Amino acid sequence: MTTLGRQAKAAGRELSRMDAGKKNLALLKIAEAIENSQSQLIAENAKDLAAGQQNGLDSASLDRLAITGKSIQNMVEGLRQVVALTDPVGEITGLSYRPSGIQVGQMRVPLGVIGIIYESRPNVTVDAAALCLKSGNACILRGGSEAIYSNQAIAACISQGLASAGVPENAVQIVATTDRAAVGELITLNGYVDVIVPRGGKSLIERISREATLPVIKHLDGICHVYIDGTADIDKAVAVAVNAKTQRYGVCNAMETLLVDESIAGQILPMLAQAFHAKNVELRGCVKTCSLIPGCTRASEEDWHTEYLAPILSIRIVDGIDSAIAHINEYGSSHTDTIITENYTLARQFLREVDSSSVMVNASTRFADGFEYGLGAEIGISTDKLHARGPVGLTGLTSLKYIVLGDGHIRQ
Repeated sequence: MTTLGRQAKAAGRELSRMDAGKKNLALLKIAEAIENSQSQLIAENAKDLAAGQQNGLDSASLDRLAITGKSIQNMVEGLRQVVALTDPVGEITGLSYRPSGIQVGQMRVPLGVIGIIYESRPNVTVDAAALCLKSGNACILRGGSEAIYSNQAIAACISQGLASAGVPENAVQIVATTDRAAVGELITLNGYVDVIVPRGGKSLIERISREATLPVIKHLDGICHVYIDGTADIDKAVAVAVNAKTQRYGVCNAMETLLVDESIAGQILPMLAQAFHAKNVELRGCVKTCSLIPGCTRASEEDWHTEYLAPILSIRIVDGIDSAIAHINEYGSSHTDTIITENYTLARQFLREVDSSSVMVNASTRFADGFEYGLGAEIGISTDKLHARGPVGLTGLTSLKYIVLGDGHIRQ
């Protein structure tokens, strides 16, 4: 692992001064190599799928693990989309003259070396490599043991593409061992790795957060809320709430708790219950909610803290926006929260006072995504307040340094 770190640091120095054209050429060459290796990628992935079945992986996990012709085309398209993104490295902002005559501004620069630890999905190998490369960062990728053959095959395509473009192959390195001790080494490689990005289940991220001696960009839970205010448009509220919960269940930006103002609860909850029941969503509610929805299970204290990632929804009736905000700030995970309202003043209050990385008005929480935000792609969603917050795209993988322009100026 120390060798990987040393090699990544050296490659990172070269990447940091590389122009956008060369980085884009490398991404296109990687896309070409992946496209030309379709049969080999599928064959290597078959080994992982067979091992997964033998080890008892469930159908959802096997689905995330699978590489198909379609998923390979998605990888290729994703690489081409990153090529089309503006390179943030070297961008200068805020340049202004000071009374002394010097000019002061800020320049965007790469973070350096990024260690990324993830589970299951082989496509993350391509996404992570592309975003790190475009933002001028070297990366060390440690995928899950369940995808070892797939990741090694993808790594060969990446190495081929980098070499074809004249970019150091050590700019993207895949940890070859499945030994979990490698993770412990990677997250403590001070002096070589600058930041760690974990992508996976809560237990993985908790371990990384607890044991890392390096900065970590992470989120643990996606306990997202939709609050329906008393002034909400009924049709709009039903559409947004149903989409936020049911468009996809196993994602971090799906709604897990619905908050409804008591002044509108009697009117809208029966309609919502009918819509959710039609999609086989189990409802758990407070006492007032249960009185309005037949068959609704009484919610426990634990339910308000739970990210279900399943067709289960908690519902609470609240007595106004202050109670809704208090609930969100107590039980939420600082991920994404939405208010449905026609009151501009309440919308502004919600935006200001809800302490989350994405706060929305009259829109589904499912929009909390790098692509939907116009970032083109993302390496994850951060609920931290430092260094990046919300979907982490190219800009989130860079930092700022101050630059000063003078002409022989001296301080008096």
